Amino acid sequence: MDSVGFMFILELTYTAPVEHVDQLLDAHVTWLDAGYESGVFIASGRKNPRDGGVILAVGEDRAHIERLTATDPFVTGGVCAYRITEFTATKTAPALAPYRQRVRG
Repeated sequence: MDSVGFMFILELTYTAPVEHVDQLLDAHVTWLDAGYESGVFIASGRKNPRDGGVILAVGEDRAHIERLTATDPFVTGGVCAYRITEFTATKTAPALAPYRQRVRG
């Protein structure tokens, strides 16, 4: 693994009506901003149709990402569930080269 950590796809699925999600949206965006500032999040956005979202993240390990997602206001507010997928980014666009990982062995 390179020094940037492991790559993760965080898929959010809403478990409540969008009206309830929208009530927590400002707090969720503040939470996202903190994730970007800390260098953990590298991209995010809504799914289409709007039944959840996707976040691309880098973390020291899966447990770290699980702890982080548990603090999302969408989770603490009971309006979404996360599916966390770890993957090895062996090929990237040039702008994402710092996140590229080498497979050893």
